[in-house]
Amino acid sequence: MKKFAAILSLVFFIAACGGGNTENNAEKAKETSTESAITESGNPSYDPNRGEGKFKDVEVSPNLDVKLADAGEKVYSVKCSGCHKLSDEKLVGPGWAGVTLRHKPEWIMNFVTNTDEMIDKDPKVQAQLEICLVRMPNQGLTDQDARDVYEFMRKNDGVK
Repeated sequence: MKKFAAILSLVFFIAACGGGNTENNAEKAKETSTESAITESGNPSYDPNRGEGKFKDVEVSPNLDVKLADAGEKVYSVKCSGCHKLSDEKLVGPGWAGVTLRHKPEWIMNFVTNTDEMIDKDPKVQAQLEICLVRMPNQGLTDQDARDVYEFMRKNDGVK
């Protein structure tokens, strides 16, 4: 049974991280960076602190919503853990420690549900892409998945 779980985890990891060589990824990152500068100067309504997408004002309680955090942990284990550690250590993508302290909830939730557009427009995401050299694939998270994952991130950052 452990072998099956290990193989299944490996399959999810490979599927989530996608293929392609690093030369193509670096070239795409360079093109994206150039396109972003044009988009930013041509679209003054873009707010990099908010993110690009449907989430404008996310209400977050000072206390952790355990039910949402538990649901978010399940999403993390299936769709996120293959590329992101819960520490500050980079795996494929950046570690999650402190992510809710560095970014607003709207930004995080817009990024996980609107990944491609944020990669194309957001300077913070583009800077991270230059470090990781791999575009985060769109995981198809629902709005509720995004909220659950955000609450799990808060739990990971020590919110009680």
